[in-house]
Amino acid sequence: MLKQSLSQRLQQKLSPQQIQLMKLIQFPTLLFEQRVKQELEENPALEDVGLAGKGEGNADDYPEDSDEIDLSDYLTDDDMPDYRLRSNNYRSESEDKTLPFASDTSFTQCLLSQLHTFTLGGADLKVAEYLIGCVDEDGYIRRELAAIIDDLAFNLGIHTTEEKLVFLLKNFIQKLDPVGVGARNLQECLVIQLKNKKQRPQVELARQILEMQFDAFVKKHYKKILHRFGVSEGALRKAVVEIERLTPKPGKSHSGNDKTVEHITPDFIIQITNGALELKLNGRNAPDLRVSDTYAEMLNAYRDAKKKSAEQKKAVFFVKQKLDAARWFVDAVKQRQHTLYATMSAIVEIQSAYFLTGDERKINPMILKDVAEKIGLDISTVSRVANSKYVSTPYGTFLVKDFFSESMTNAEGEEVSTREIKKILEATLAAEDKKAPLTDSALAAALTQKGYPIARRTIAKYREQLHVPVARLRKKL
Repeated sequence: MLKQSLSQRLQQKLSPQQIQLMKLIQFPTLLFEQRVKQELEENPALEDVGLAGKGEGNADDYPEDSDEIDLSDYLTDDDMPDYRLRSNNYRSESEDKTLPFASDTSFTQCLLSQLHTFTLGGADLKVAEYLIGCVDEDGYIRRELAAIIDDLAFNLGIHTTEEKLVFLLKNFIQKLDPVGVGARNLQECLVIQLKNKKQRPQVELARQILEMQFDAFVKKHYKKILHRFGVSEGALRKAVVEIERLTPKPGKSHSGNDKTVEHITPDFIIQITNGALELKLNGRNAPDLRVSDTYAEMLNAYRDAKKKSAEQKKAVFFVKQKLDAARWFVDAVKQRQHTLYATMSAIVEIQSAYFLTGDERKINPMILKDVAEKIGLDISTVSRVANSKYVSTPYGTFLVKDFFSESMTNAEGEEVSTREIKKILEATLAAEDKKAPLTDSALAAALTQKGYPIARRTIAKYREQLHVPVARLRKKL
């Protein structure tokens, strides 16, 4: 049975313009520049004043003195305005110059070229080339040899044995540069490197330790190793130094050569002038956009015409759409600039002690809500600004979100930032006796004694965030 009923519901829906504005706010500088360039290309009613020049418009494309305007110019895609033919749609001072980079040979190609210097031929050469194809970017062959044997049989029709693969590995693949390449695990990789070093007592002892007591060495059971080899602590220390000098990932020495370097473009710039903080928005975030005067005059001319044909009405509708879109985009860019500057200004005010000194211990507790309440914006808006923007400071370039941190209360009842606690934890770890490193419980007790009561599990979390291993793995002779 069908029934009709009335009901009231309160809904909040974002308009397409609001959604686009949120995206503009979220974009970092480079993506924002691309978005502006795209809009300039798609909307001829939008101009970059830096390109067109004030008062110049696009007079060459749209003669204003003509009494009759060919409407087909604005209703087809054949017309190509001057700005769309330019290679760079930005002012000279904001030009983004990309540095060329040299392309190096790949890691695999480098290994293959070395392999071809050996007197290998026939099936052995094909198998060796296949093994090189199995070397990963770290320089290891992590696949099981049995699986490689199956692949050779199915893909290349070559039947071989595990003994043959080991022979090719040890006598050819593992003889290539960088030293240690072609190893099947960390232990084998380090041993290969030691075998290629000038043989000295400490090198020989290091090799024996890795071959016979690798697990004890990894777990830093030095007493067990001293007892096993009957050497002095000094001799063991020298052997450990030799091992620490080795490269655990030999492939990395080459893999970085053929990668482009990613450059960070800061969205904000903070400077100290006469002892005061000065905040600037990167000029590339503030393009000088305006609505085309030519298109506005065209619309007025069409509307003032006494007689309008159907084609003229379509032209009016087209021009109005482009003008409305251009006006909205200009307003959205201004709103983005205002939002970015207001948000960063609030962050600078809260964290002024840090920006003036560079001392991370002076970073105040700050969450998104603190900034949102200070500038009267939504938390989600502040989050969009903080998560993808960089700020250049006298002490380096950082993600804005790095200045946000939770707080805790110290022994004196003051709220302190977790960043401050981490710096104190780092200092405590740096000062510990490396022969007897502090456990998490001991670290918690040490910080509590300094006025920061923290639980052991919290210490463990902070230690992991600082990429510091457990006490057993920090132990040194």
